[in-house]
Amino acid sequence: MSATHPHDSADVRAAYQRLRQEISKIIVGQSEVVDQMLMSVFCRGHAVVVGVPGLAKTLLISTIARTLNLDFSRIQFTPDLMPSDITGTEVIQEDRSTGQRRLVFVRGPVFANVVLADEINRTPPKTQAALLEAMQERHVTIGGTRHDLPDPFFVLATQNPIEQEGTYPLPEAQLDRFMFQILIEYPSADEELEIVRNSSTRTDVDIEQILTQEDIKRVQNVVRHTPVADHVIRYALRLVRATRVNEPMENGLERPDIVKDYVAWGAGPRAGEFLVLAAKARAVIDGSPHVTPDHVRAMAKPVLRHRVLTNFNAEADQVSTDTIIAGLLDAVPVEGGSSDERRRLDAVTRSAG
Repeated sequence: MSATHPHDSADVRAAYQRLRQEISKIIVGQSEVVDQMLMSVFCRGHAVVVGVPGLAKTLLISTIARTLNLDFSRIQFTPDLMPSDITGTEVIQEDRSTGQRRLVFVRGPVFANVVLADEINRTPPKTQAALLEAMQERHVTIGGTRHDLPDPFFVLATQNPIEQEGTYPLPEAQLDRFMFQILIEYPSADEELEIVRNSSTRTDVDIEQILTQEDIKRVQNVVRHTPVADHVIRYALRLVRATRVNEPMENGLERPDIVKDYVAWGAGPRAGEFLVLAAKARAVIDGSPHVTPDHVRAMAKPVLRHRVLTNFNAEADQVSTDTIIAGLLDAVPVEGGSSDERRRLDAVTRSAG
């Protein structure tokens, strides 16, 4: 067990590097995907990983869980899965000494620190809704009684984008609860060679547990207190607000044509909150003392891609949300902060150091 106990950004970066080292024992490549998964944990957020079968989505999530000293649970989502199969249910239990019967709540698999929701789009909306309360409120309600979930609590889901038969698209309200939508691509030729070589020669690999529950809470606290200037927050909000096709732009700015042409519905306020928080995590991982617009830009796609709804023109022209976000980043300007604002940020950075 590691003696890592993060208390500042340097400790968090050191813990991140150790986590990456352990994960690389199992997972080949996918550096950006691993970063985004770890950042969702550092930010106390949920993430959904989208990719075709065979790209080790489930293995990646279970490997990350192995590096954390947390309770782990895997739920395989199927069309016949019921809400009580996730949350748990009340059963009648008889006291053998008295013969009296009483209702006892039997906890479901959602009562874990890390919940792997495998193929989340294969279960009906009724069951998806049961997970929604857990994701947002971090508790479940059974028979009018509230049952708190463990802390920390993360839902890390997988989704197959190509098989449509027997799938139920996630409602926008539930998608919005996921901090990131992470796309996982095919490995490179060299990475695939290493994957095949390892799978044919290597047996079980020992993974060291790097962070405890208390360590993760400290990491989350460090990330949330990372300094960010107002002009960086305003830049993040300009990006989010520029996706809303029915709202006027501020300060005489023009909405990018790619948004006008291809977006049906833009991102809500939660996108701005997550974008700034994700930029803080990116800054800590990069070893930066404060958040810059480049950190915001780096996190725009995983935060926004599932919150920007495209129209028929986008489907007809085969324009993806990632293409729209790239055009957004090119079109929305970065405005520098005032000299007073920069001095205040420098003072905060020095005191934090």
